[in-house]
Amino acid sequence: MTPDTAPTAPTLWQAFRFWLKLGCISFGGPAGQIAIMHQELVERRRWISERRFLHALNYCMLLPGPEAQQLATYIGWLLHRTRGGIIAGALFVLPSLLLLVLLSWVYMAFGQQPLVAGLFYGIKPAVTAIVLQAAHRIGTRALRNGWLWAIAGAAFVAIFALQLPFPLIVAGAALAGYAGGRFLPQAFKTGGHGAAKTSYGAAVIDDATPPPPHAGFRWSRLALVCGCGALLWLAPMALLVLTAGWHHTYTQMAWFFTKAALLTFGGAYAVLPYVYQGAVVNFGWLTPPQMMDGLALGETTPGPLIMVVAFVGFVGGWGQAPFGAAQLPLAGAVAAVLVTWFTFLPSFVFILAGGPLVEATRDDISFTAPLTGITAAVVGVILNLALFFAWHVVWPTGFGGSPDWAAALIAVGAAVALLRYKQKVPQVIAVCAAVGLLLKLLAPSL
Repeated sequence: MTPDTAPTAPTLWQAFRFWLKLGCISFGGPAGQIAIMHQELVERRRWISERRFLHALNYCMLLPGPEAQQLATYIGWLLHRTRGGIIAGALFVLPSLLLLVLLSWVYMAFGQQPLVAGLFYGIKPAVTAIVLQAAHRIGTRALRNGWLWAIAGAAFVAIFALQLPFPLIVAGAALAGYAGGRFLPQAFKTGGHGAAKTSYGAAVIDDATPPPPHAGFRWSRLALVCGCGALLWLAPMALLVLTAGWHHTYTQMAWFFTKAALLTFGGAYAVLPYVYQGAVVNFGWLTPPQMMDGLALGETTPGPLIMVVAFVGFVGGWGQAPFGAAQLPLAGAVAAVLVTWFTFLPSFVFILAGGPLVEATRDDISFTAPLTGITAAVVGVILNLALFFAWHVVWPTGFGGSPDWAAALIAVGAAVALLRYKQKVPQVIAVCAAVGLLLKLLAPSL
């Protein structure tokens, strides 16, 4: 196979095996997962061209929810219709869900043991550095001029100082991008993740490849997808309300994570402050340290980082004990599956319903310029999240208490390893976990 010859289109079984593999190896948060997909699908297998890949990614950046999982769903749909999209999106999530349910049980049952506590002591500072790295990686790609830097700075001030809701920040950034596309098209001409600059050879879905027949827009298909999505949401929600009541923990979890799926933009790092505010502050399903531990688990397991919601659900279900004290693991597992369903269902609907419209918008600056503005704003929001985590790691008892200098040094070391020496996330987490365990064994009072 030469670079000028497109490879043979993959069969559904070949795609299934790839999506399953991806679900098991997709470490590193959204940036790492998108990098893995780019390397595998664009560079090595050439199932999709660089420009088509970035165009799909730009759409996913616009949507609320996990952009990496949505990107997998989009490419799976483009290759193998609706069933391909469902397979790709589901396999991106299922391995992580099963692993997180198991790890959440270990955490709740044995989390106070010195071994587990020591590991988490080292991992949490590493998480702070990982979030900072995410802001740096996205920023270096997205902030290409002073206008985009200004949008990022304004978003940071809006969420950090003014505490404006994130959907309002996204709306403002989209309007700024739209205006920039009209009056400063050169500054906003690229999509959310930049324009394609490299060609890796002919692809199955190449730049000039027309959209496949199933990607054509039809009102009847749009109505069918939206109707099926509404039914898949309404049936379990109605069952919860009728059998458990509106105020039951499971019902409130289903409603809260539906809102999280619909109202939070910019990927997992932008969703987390909203989840923290609701799950920790408003409902009290878990404590701030438990939320940090959940993020640590999310960073150390494959799959989208927003799978931390499975941990939130598990801990909340365990703590509320709806089945009694003897069935705590079951209560947690049911809650984890429930919140995963309501968190990810909208993502499938967005992709399967909006994909045909997106395929008709390639190279349309009125579509891509708002994405550029949104991505710039997300950089500022992620930076705010990094500061939020640093505060909880370095000052675990608040600014009135003494700083945890050991945790601060671990965070600095992790940041240097990630940003200066370009070490991989799993390796950094493993080293930090070992350091944390050693410190806890030598100084249990830490």
